[in-house]
Amino acid sequence: MTGLLEARTGQVLSEGRAWRMETALKPVLRDHGLQDIDELAGKLLRSRNSRLDEDVVNALLNNESSFFRDLQIFDLIHRQILPRIQDERGDRVLRIWSAGCSTGQEAYSLAIRFCNEAARWAGWRIEILATDISSAAIDQARSGVFSQMDVQRGLPIGDLIKWFEPAGDDWRANPELRRMIDFRQDNLFAARVPTGAYDLLLCRNVLLYFSPERRQSVFDLLARHSHDRSVLLLGAGEAVIGQSEEFVPHPEFRGSYARRGPSADAGNSARRAG
Repeated sequence: MTGLLEARTGQVLSEGRAWRMETALKPVLRDHGLQDIDELAGKLLRSRNSRLDEDVVNALLNNESSFFRDLQIFDLIHRQILPRIQDERGDRVLRIWSAGCSTGQEAYSLAIRFCNEAARWAGWRIEILATDISSAAIDQARSGVFSQMDVQRGLPIGDLIKWFEPAGDDWRANPELRRMIDFRQDNLFAARVPTGAYDLLLCRNVLLYFSPERRQSVFDLLARHSHDRSVLLLGAGEAVIGQSEEFVPHPEFRGSYARRGPSADAGNSARRAG
């Protein structure tokens, strides 16, 4: 089971996560009429049932997310990073990629901030791509439907009332928010969806589950879809130090990363000297 997860997603199921495997797979056993984990493992080995494979992977993936997760990151984005990009982009096109977006709260949090500042971004084309390997996570993200518990985790009440509407016991993001985001199922190790370069790339709390070799592969992908003024944001427990030669700590925005190049290296040298 852990081999299937790693082969399909690159994620290594640590001992800390392995204990929940049986609980996570109970719905899969029920839906496919299987008695236990051993029978499931046998069926996976004997057949090429793509639906069963996908259901197992979806069940084992960690789709933990919340609105405005790590609020200081969103403050950094909207108070420092985006104003700098806005000053530099004469074509008025802003491209953002949320890689490993899970059920979409990160992308919706970005869209909410843009909608709340609509006058500031008048005349701009804002493209938000959000990708994840989990088909179940992308289906939920695309629907824009979140439970009461989901919206209570990080979503300000004013934004809930303004940008969401009741959907039974749940809440659905309004059409304006949903139209801003292109949700796609994609694999970071065989990526098909990203095109061109993005101004802002978020790959937060994704690399934690990968081997060093897999992390290097993801950094190479992110580098291919960035330019010399792009900004990369990782999770709090993630870093590029010792992981990639493509990115360096950003000389201007603390906690973010820039493509390695003369300007970034010079800025970092100046910061170290200071």
